[in-house]
Amino acid sequence: MEVQQFYYDNKIVKNFLYATMFWGIVGMTVGLLLAFMFMFPNLTDGISWLSFGRLRPLHTNAVIFAFIGNAIYAGVYYSTQRLLKARMFSDFLSKFNFWGWQAIIVAAAITLPLGYTSSKEYAELEWPIDLAIAVVWVAFGVNLIGTMIKRRQRHLYVAIWFYLATFVTVAVLHIFNSLELPVSALKSYSVYAGVQDALVQWWYGHNAVAFFLTTPFLGLMYYFVPKAANRPIYSYRLSIVHFWSLIFIYIWAGPHHLLYSALPDWAQNLGVAFSIMLLAPSWGGMINGLLTLRGAWDKVRTDPVLKFMVVAITGYGMATFEGPLLSLKNVNAIAHFSDWIIAHVHVGALAWNGFLTFGMIYWLVPKMTKNKLFSTGLANFHFWIGTLGIILYTLPMYVAGFTQALMWKDFNPDGTLVYGNFLETVHEIMPMYWMRAIGGSLYIVGACVMIYNVVRTIKSGSTIEDELAEAAALTRVSKHRTAGETFHTWLERKPIQLTILATVAILIGGIIQIVPTILVKSNIPTITSVKPYTPLELEGRDLYIREGCVSCHSQMIRPFRSEVERYGEYAKAGEFVYDHPFLWGSKRTGPDLLRIGGKYSDNWHLNHMYDPQSTSSGSIMPSYSWMVRDKHDRSDIQAKMEAMVTLGVPYTDEDIANAEDSMDAQAEKIEKNLYTDPDFAKNYEADKTYAAENGEEFIEMRDREIVSLIAYLQRLGTDIKVKETGELVSEK
Repeated sequence: MEVQQFYYDNKIVKNFLYATMFWGIVGMTVGLLLAFMFMFPNLTDGISWLSFGRLRPLHTNAVIFAFIGNAIYAGVYYSTQRLLKARMFSDFLSKFNFWGWQAIIVAAAITLPLGYTSSKEYAELEWPIDLAIAVVWVAFGVNLIGTMIKRRQRHLYVAIWFYLATFVTVAVLHIFNSLELPVSALKSYSVYAGVQDALVQWWYGHNAVAFFLTTPFLGLMYYFVPKAANRPIYSYRLSIVHFWSLIFIYIWAGPHHLLYSALPDWAQNLGVAFSIMLLAPSWGGMINGLLTLRGAWDKVRTDPVLKFMVVAITGYGMATFEGPLLSLKNVNAIAHFSDWIIAHVHVGALAWNGFLTFGMIYWLVPKMTKNKLFSTGLANFHFWIGTLGIILYTLPMYVAGFTQALMWKDFNPDGTLVYGNFLETVHEIMPMYWMRAIGGSLYIVGACVMIYNVVRTIKSGSTIEDELAEAAALTRVSKHRTAGETFHTWLERKPIQLTILATVAILIGGIIQIVPTILVKSNIPTITSVKPYTPLELEGRDLYIREGCVSCHSQMIRPFRSEVERYGEYAKAGEFVYDHPFLWGSKRTGPDLLRIGGKYSDNWHLNHMYDPQSTSSGSIMPSYSWMVRDKHDRSDIQAKMEAMVTLGVPYTDEDIANAEDSMDAQAEKIEKNLYTDPDFAKNYEADKTYAAENGEEFIEMRDREIVSLIAYLQRLGTDIKVKETGELVSEK
């Protein structure tokens, strides 16, 4: 039998590990800054690119795609080579994957604070970056599958199955959710509208959690936990059931993010049913991971690597128990839009993803540097302070979520809301926000201790070089099943067939849910009174998106007595047919805005954006003073309207040709309304006089950003009228 020598590519693993640690600190620091903004809303007062609405998507993208994404690549590149007994298929593709991914992260770090965003959760990056992500991801997939084809190991181990499913599914999710029509170099509109966009987005959003934050980490669990414990995986059969049931069921669960919304009931109910079923394969994987440590519990007590991994797997079990629980309609009615969801998400992110990454780093660095970890004591300190940080972060958020839900739904005996002012709930949970910030601080301290420990380990160890290995060449294998060979055993030596079957498994749920919603018009009843946004309102909506207002405000009133009483008539599917993208939101740090139109004067909105505390005492909303000062560039309006026409919005040629005049007329009307406030008129005229005396350019109020935003806010919810009986006047 021919034995071949070759080198494992450790340098690419090293690069991804270093990037993981660097971006981890960056992403967590931004998150901590956001946590403190809840107590100090004007912490970055007047700096537009450091506002909460712009930094929030930067935080989520940094921790998901920069920190966790680089960790996935590091673990996959290390384990794949050893499981397949082969160097990666192409050194060029490996380097392209690394540098391309870092370039994407840098592009995100620049564009998101500047306000270039699609506003879609976990998919905020604009279309050129989306294209770059697709190219780099395909390069990674080609490298992965190419390595499988040239492998020296007959069978594909379970970790490889999860890596394959990750590549295929993330590619499908990203491409379909990112279908958008470009307007300019960094502006686009989703090809989907309203309810359809919401379904596709949460099909993507939930399964980005499933196939970017879960399946690759399960593959890493199946490799690194047995390696660290020096024991075989508990059950091969359970791993088969775990893999196929998980990837088939997970893809159906997205609609549970949209319960009691304007999404058709049949889609909501499908999401609930499959979310509940998801508990079985998820816990099957957790059990397989934990029972791998049977007989090794003495080692767990002393080995920080295994401590991190045990808590990570336990966190995975907790999060995947809570997910199905939250999909139950009666539980979701309480939890959705509250801080309970923030707690749930961070159990998975901090414990499952964060701790498994830390455990992997602590195992890999000494291995690759041929050295002992600099300090086991520091690693244990990191473990305990990180665990305390998770507890102090999540438990207060659970309390905050329960408190919000109870206060939002509390009624007096006479049928009025006990807490009619939304800010009363905000004031009640401020101590929980303080505790969250403390917990997050402890978690980052632990990560910094890890980096110090790792740097000292690397400096005192050998230089990380490619590793010499040898293995027998893989002889030609039969295309057909051999005597006594099970179907799955045969499949494990057929990477192409395995990839095809995994693709079929993940496509079934997506097709059944999404295609009818997009193609069957009766699923989205029309409302004749709902009209497209005026040009100025469309521009205002784009500003709303730019500033990330959707991070804190929902536009989806659910059919609950408490919400109808507080916000107005519940949302109808037909109200959103011209919304590209949808803006339903997923968190209520502030009140819902679907019916805000006409509720307050134009002056109130101006003052609210300039100094929120002046109109809402105790508000934790930051100031958006630059919108009151800055001139609004509306030169792209015709291109935007033409794009909307392509997407099915019924603007006429006359509407587009007269867009400039329409904006001027509506802006002048708003400016005139603002003059009704004597304080505004006095200050505005004083500013005009000052500019004239000092030779400075004076921007007319009608040309400023705030006027466009006011136009949009005053439009919200005004298209429909409801009789006293609750019957919709104009629905057909």
